[in-house]
Amino acid sequence: MTARAYVTLVTNADFARGAAALLRSLALTGTTADRVVMHTGGVPRSALAPLEARGAKLCEVTLLPTSDGFNQRHARGALHAAAPFTKGGKPAFHTPLDNFAKLRLWQLPYDRVVFLDADTLVLRNIDRLFDYPEFCAAPNVYESLGDFHRLNSGVFTARPNPATFEAMLARLDAPEAFWRRTDQTFLQDFFPDWHGLPVTMNMLQYVWLTLPELWSWPDIHVLHYQYEKPWQAHAKADRLRVLIDLWQAYAGDWPVPDAASLPAPA
Repeated sequence: MTARAYVTLVTNADFARGAAALLRSLALTGTTADRVVMHTGGVPRSALAPLEARGAKLCEVTLLPTSDGFNQRHARGALHAAAPFTKGGKPAFHTPLDNFAKLRLWQLPYDRVVFLDADTLVLRNIDRLFDYPEFCAAPNVYESLGDFHRLNSGVFTARPNPATFEAMLARLDAPEAFWRRTDQTFLQDFFPDWHGLPVTMNMLQYVWLTLPELWSWPDIHVLHYQYEKPWQAHAKADRLRVLIDLWQAYAGDWPVPDAASLPAPA
């Protein structure tokens, strides 16, 4: 039988909060695939215990063996100065360099993986994605249709392989390499002929604000809370209240609403 797993990455206690909600959402879809949480040394044991309680297999990983120059270029201050985020706010706990640890999934002992960022919720079963080829991702659409040429790495399909991982390392830390949006930019470069998933497989929360005509609750399979997180206090919270309340329901232990019954964007 093919070994399959949903995989996420947790690099601090905040993202562990997100992963707990994600794990519950996966369980409620009825999937029988493994649920794996790769975690780095920056996550306290107290933050990992709830993830085990929700059925996760924990896999400790280290950051990639990148050069000092690479690390300096991709440190939070340097990266945000060179490639500022102008459309939304990244939380203080966002550490760009940690994002590259996502590539460790190509070392996992699975035949097929669906990766999900820790700030996503799976609203409907997506097991069919295990049968999709490497590399499938949805476009990074949240502001205009002009975004369709860029992928978003919050949801993607992969086939773990040590040879792929070694090839990635060789390209990642090339002299003066700078990946403007870290793993996202790198993966699009590494898989230039990536296969497009529908936006409903990775619906970015800003679509609610900027492209409401794309929003269809009955069709959304994965909801992705890009930029501001639903467990934060932030300036857009009132406008995103429906989405935040949905995340809070999954984060807790009470019943979750049927997404198809939720209101449409105003």
